[in-house]
Amino acid sequence: MGPAEGMFATGSTVVRRDVFRGKVWTATPFRVVSDSDDILSLALWPGVARLAPTHQAALSSSRRYETVRDIALPNLAFGKWELTAWTWRTNSKLTLVQPGAYFSVNLFFREAGELVMSYVNFERPVRRTPIGVDTFDLLLDLVIEPDGACRWKDEDEYEQARRLGIVTDDEHRHVQQAREEVLALFAQRTGPFDERWKSWRREAHWERPALPANATDLPAGRVE
Repeated sequence: MGPAEGMFATGSTVVRRDVFRGKVWTATPFRVVSDSDDILSLALWPGVARLAPTHQAALSSSRRYETVRDIALPNLAFGKWELTAWTWRTNSKLTLVQPGAYFSVNLFFREAGELVMSYVNFERPVRRTPIGVDTFDLLLDLVIEPDGACRWKDEDEYEQARRLGIVTDDEHRHVQQAREEVLALFAQRTGPFDERWKSWRREAHWERPALPANATDLPAGRVE
């Protein structure tokens, strides 16, 4: 039996893109693990080629995260970026997305299947496109260690993004609500924090997903 109408088939490729003011900021191909009315789960693993801003790829390669506020965010605010190929080289990642949520939950696994951490990425609610889903990273994150310890990450970048107008006042209000929602879901171990997700393992026969030729084309009539 095939997927329900409007759903992505298990094992198919979808492209998750960050789109800001009508321009693609990142494009990453994932394999679909499952898709339902409640959660879309996507898999990424080492060796997958993606597109990212040239400066972002360089900063990540050099580990010079302290320059993000000085280079990456101003470039983003003024639309000054070009995309370059960047290969994912770290752990396998399972991304869990809920419709309408201002966040996604990302579980990182070592090759042997050990959970490294869970990472909550605050972002615009995803919109489905002909090739996948579009969103935009709102730059605030929550790191959850395997023992349950939590710490907020990149709050300084988030505040800088607010000052530059990258994150609007309305989005800020949604993020504040999403913070509380995330902590409540985690405390209850429900939704994307259900323990069952920790047992996920990538299908051995899956080939690495690849970006389609139209990965940076915006669907007709869409303006972000």
